[in-house]
Amino acid sequence: MRRRIPHSEANMASHTATIRWHGSRELAEVLLAAISPDDPGTFEARLEACAGEDDEVVLVIETASDSVGSVRATLDDLLSCLAAAESAVLAIDEE
Repeated sequence: MRRRIPHSEANMASHTATIRWHGSRELAEVLLAAISPDDPGTFEARLEACAGEDDEVVLVIETASDSVGSVRATLDDLLSCLAAAESAVLAIDEE
């Protein structure tokens, strides 16, 4: 699943940020699903395969805005969602 920043917004944006998370495809798909409903249109997310790693991927999340405050707010929201989802999955796995 991929979320796209509208082309016109990306070209006008003067502030960008990228989050990269490396891990199993299974957990990456859960994390991607957790952030998909959050702030539609404010970020792009994708999974990239790791060379030489069968089940390992990189979750790449990119955001851009003309306001550094907007980028920070988006990052805060995304990181909160990612942390909650990862904690929940790890807690379930421990049981």
